[in-house]
Parts: sequence; C-alpha cells; structure tokens
Amino acid sequence: HAWCTWHSASSGAVLRGPPARALMVINTVHWFRKGLRLHDNPSLKDSLLGADTVRCVYILDPWFAGSSNVGINRWRFLLQSLEDLDSSLRKLNSRLFVIRGQPTDVFPRLFKEWKISRLSYEYDSEPFGKERDAAIKKLATEAGVEVTVCVSHTLYDLDKIIELNGGQSPLTYKRFQTLISHMDAVEVPVETITAEVMSKCTTPLSEDHDDKFGVPSLEELGFDIEGLSSAVWPGGESEALTRLERHLERKAWVANFERPRMNANSLLASPTGLSPYLRFGCLSCRLFYFKLTDLYRKVKKNSSPPLSLYGQLLWREFFYTAATNNPCFDKMESNPICVQIPWDRNPEALAKWAEGRSGFPWIDAIMTQLRQEGWIHHLARHAVACFLTRGDLWISWEEGMKVFEELLLDADWSVNAGSWMWLSCSSFFQQFFHCYCPVGFGRRTDPNGDYIRRYLPILRGFPAKYIYDPWNAPETVQKAAKCIIGVHYPKPMVHHAEASRLNIERMKQIYQQLSCYRGLGLLATVPSNSNTTSNGTTNENDNSNGKRNAEASLDVCYGEATPASAASSGKYNLYSIVCMVSLV
Repeated sequence: HAWCTWHSASSGAVLRGPPARALMVINTVHWFRKGLRLHDNPSLKDSLLGADTVRCVYILDPWFAGSSNVGINRWRFLLQSLEDLDSSLRKLNSRLFVIRGQPTDVFPRLFKEWKISRLSYEYDSEPFGKERDAAIKKLATEAGVEVTVCVSHTLYDLDKIIELNGGQSPLTYKRFQTLISHMDAVEVPVETITAEVMSKCTTPLSEDHDDKFGVPSLEELGFDIEGLSSAVWPGGESEALTRLERHLERKAWVANFERPRMNANSLLASPTGLSPYLRFGCLSCRLFYFKLTDLYRKVKKNSSPPLSLYGQLLWREFFYTAATNNPCFDKMESNPICVQIPWDRNPEALAKWAEGRSGFPWIDAIMTQLRQEGWIHHLARHAVACFLTRGDLWISWEEGMKVFEELLLDADWSVNAGSWMWLSCSSFFQQFFHCYCPVGFGRRTDPNGDYIRRYLPILRGFPAKYIYDPWNAPETVQKAAKCIIGVHYPKPMVHHAEASRLNIERMKQIYQQLSCYRGLGLLATVPSNSNTTSNGTTNENDNSNGKRNAEASLDVCYGEATPASAASSGKYNLYSIVCMVSLV
C-alpha cells in the first residue's frame, strides 16, 4: 500500500514494502485507537502477512478515563464499538485485548511478555497522537520490534498536501480544493479482514480472558447509569455499515444529490447519520467516498461526480490538514491562525448555556438534545455556537469547544476546534455581522415548535405564536400553558438585539486593528447599529420581523477572508469560505 511504512527494528530505516519473513516466529500486536473496524484496515491487514500470532489491543488510558471532558454518551459509544469489534474478532477465532494503562507503560511490558516482533497501528495526524506514536515507535525500536503504520483515517496523506503547498497547511478551503485536485486519486479501500485472512495465524487466549482483557462496563468505569436512556446512536462497525447502506438508499431516492430542505424532522437524529462512526473509525471514510462515487455514477449515467458530493468528507480533511502541524489549534493563545479576541469570562452564563437554561427555547432545546443524545444538526451547532460567542454572550469559543468535546459523539479534535474558530469568526471566516437569531432562525425551520416541545416539555402548552419567545406571552397564556416565565422556565439571560449590536461593534473594532483587513473593503459593508437588525439579529420583542430577519440570517455568506495573523505576513492569498463542515 502506498501509504504504509514499515520501520526496521534493527536500523530504524523506513522500508518501502512489506518486510520479508525471517526464519523466526512472528508475534504481531495491532493497536486499535481510532479505526475501530475490520473493513479497510490496511495496517492490520499488512501486519498479518507472515505472522504466526496476532493480538488486537485497545489501551484504555486511565487519564482519559478520568477526564471530565468525556461524557457518558461518548463513553457508551466507545465501549459499544469495542464490544462490536470483539464480537467480530470472535467470529475469526480471535479476541480484543482491552488493557488499562498508559501506552508508554503498557507496551514495554507487552513486548517482553508476549515476545512481540511486530507492532501495527493506523497513522494519527493529530499533534498529540504524533507525539505519542513517536514515543511508542522509539520504545519498539529499542525492543527490536518492527513497526507498521498506514494512513486510513483520512482520504489523503496530509503530509503530501502540505508538501504540495510549500510546507504550509492550506488555510482556505478553496486552496485546499486546488491542492487535492493535483493529488493522486484516493486509494481504494483494502479488503475486509476475513476468517481466511486470519486463518494463517492464531490468537493466544487464556480461560480468564474476559476477566483480564474484557471490555469494561460503564459502571466499572465509575458512571452512574440510573436514568440513562437507550442509545440513539449505537456504537460499532456493524451499525456503521448498516447505516451506510441506509444512507446510500436515501441518497439514491433523492437522486439529485442536493441538500435536503430543512424542516423540524431534520433536527432529529437520523438512522442514516454517519458522523460518530467516521469520528471513531467504525466506518472508513474511503469506503464512504467510493460508495458515494459508485452511486452517483449509477444514478447519473457515468458522469463524473463534482467535489461538492464529498463536501462533508473534504471539510473534515481540510480541518485535519490545518491542524496537523499546529499543537495549539484548539487554543486562542499561541495559535498562529486565530484572531486574538478579548472574550469575557462568565462561568455563570457559560453554565446556563451549557445546561439549557438560557431562557431562549430554541437554544435550550438544542443543548438539551445534545446532552441527552450526543448529537445535534449542524445548523443547530451554528446557532448555539454563535449565541455563546460573537452573537450574544461574548464567551470564548474555547469554552464551547470543551462542552462539545464532552457531549458530542462526533467531537473530533481538529474538526471541533476548527468549527468553533470558524463560527466565532476567529479564523477561516470573518463575516462577523451575520448572526443567527435565537428566535427567528428556529421559527423559520420549525414554525410549529415541535422540536422545542420534544426537548423542553415544560413549554408544550404554549401556542406556536409564543413557543420561541414565551416571555412575550400574556399572563393568561402562560397560566393556560402551566408555565410562568421566570418561575417554571427562565427569563432570557440576555437582550439579543442589544447584545448582538454591541458584539458586532466589538468585532468591527477588532478587525479594524488587523492590518490585513485595512483597505480590503470588507469593513465598508458592516451594517451600522441602526440597521443591524435587518441583517439577521432579530429583536426578540418584535414578532412581526421574525420571519424576515430569520431569512436574512440564513443567507449564504461569501466572505473574502484570510487567517488573521498569517495574512499580515503576506504568505496567504484571499479565498472565499462559503460553507461549514457537515458530518450528518
């Protein structure tokens, strides 16, 4: 495989092909991290070549296990994915070995105890992963263990994209698209690991395997599962492949491959949704890519698919590429591509937003769905991210990113940080005068308020006229709904029209201070305070303007922009950023 490297244990040299079998017993360990699947797993497949024994290992890092940044839904998804992987391996007369500890402590012990001669794993492009893997590779070399690494979590080899761009990560989507148009074609997925492939090697198992190496339960990890509802998104490769087929059937039914129109049902979890499965590697992005390609050619009579068909995969790839050489990608300070904005510190306001107590039903319903189910629609993500940052609360995107990291099943270090910078106008996108109205935007999407009634049952009794702004309902309506605003449901925590006008002015001043924006004409188009409302920030007390302003807030923004700190150096050209990553 073009994207696999074999590292010689004796010399440390990179070999450009599978190592020749020596006259010795070859004991292999495959280390699962992401890539929790048997289909399209080139590093596992190649590690089996000539192997006598194989053990598939997943290491539960106790630091990670104790992290408050991983919520119960994410843990459940991971454990279900591991259980599914173990079940699949059983059918191949093998098992998954789940081991607790730090990888740097675990592997030296395994190398000795199991007499390991080969270690394989999927390439991790994230800075933390690269640092961890370099340490493990060093330990392996010292122990005389050969290392096999393959790229399979992304469509492309990100280092080659960066090399093609003169050693710099492309920081605009248009530039990224230009670069990949000059890359070699995406490699086809490798064949699934089958019983036949595994038949030439064995997995040494003991009778107490489940006690020593079994997948732990949520209770064993210290979670209280009382009241935990059933998973809306069951984890695992088997579920991922079933959903992929449903997803493709739906695409074929739509036939034109256009974005579906938004409605109330769009906001609910779909049985065709794939984003958590791509994030954990239960589904190969390459398999998804080629299945989409084949379906498009079948429906469109062999015409070549446009790049837009792969939008959700390419935006994921774009953020991975932007982040891979930037260890501060998830921070504002010391992040060379992030605008330095003096955000407010307001723990009380942050908690209200995160816990669904903002007093804006649309925002609170979204955050309630996120906490209960671990997923929200990408436009819902836009709404709550804008509200927290530049729209209303003026709280740092880093705080919102941490909440998503805890609650969102598909939270991915690169995509999560990149999306939050994007939506807060801290990088990638600078049309800061376009805000999502926390009243009008939801009303346009779901006029009857069914979504709010589903996740905020306290508001079920309100008529559609007041479901998005119940504080405007007369006292008689509130009593009839058995919900008094300020008693049973909170009053709005902020006056949206005033806050958004103030924040647009703050953003305007920040961007005026950036040398890269002087003379570009961007700021000339910023609306003044007197007419801000017509550009998408609705006064929540003015119901008559809600629909018009919501429509304004949904307009696609074409922003001539460049990453703020990089632009002043003259390194980057100006390109349009016109859409947002959408892994749904």
